[in-house]
Amino acid sequence: MEVKVKATIIDAHGLERTLNRLAHEIVERNAGASNLAVIGIRTRGATLAERLVKKIEQIENKKAPLGILDITLYRDDFRRRLKQPTVQATEIPFNIDEMNVILVDDVLYTGRTSRAALDALMDLGRPASVQLAVLVDRGHRELPIQPDYVGKSIPTSIGEEVQVRLRENDNEDCVLLVEAPKEAE
Repeated sequence: MEVKVKATIIDAHGLERTLNRLAHEIVERNAGASNLAVIGIRTRGATLAERLVKKIEQIENKKAPLGILDITLYRDDFRRRLKQPTVQATEIPFNIDEMNVILVDDVLYTGRTSRAALDALMDLGRPASVQLAVLVDRGHRELPIQPDYVGKSIPTSIGEEVQVRLRENDNEDCVLLVEAPKEAE
């Protein structure tokens, strides 16, 4: 199905600048990287987390532990939306207890993905804090979830979607505003 692109919100250069800014904000707020862990929500949140860890290391000369979180079974809609959910591994090879965890996702919309990620994290330990970093906040929250770090706030209508494309996943870096696909009748 062809996607109708309404606008390019962030190009490759803008994405690089945005991630640099987010990394600096994270380091500044946490007074360095000594007690920091970065955990990305699969799929694109994990890719963004990897990039942020590299940028934080460039700033602080210290590599923050990196984890990848699969939230499939924690979603409140997985039985309705996914007939056969594809569960992938959660890869967090370190203890999150007493760590300042930066939870990374690509787009914040209703807040349900973030809620599921918080549930999954709490099953793994008791962090000192959990801070949410998102590339795009598009509004329309259904739950009281607020990001700590935002790359770009993009007010959208219900008939629009934000599509994040990353070179590791999609062979290009950009953020697009697209027309939401019509439901089949």
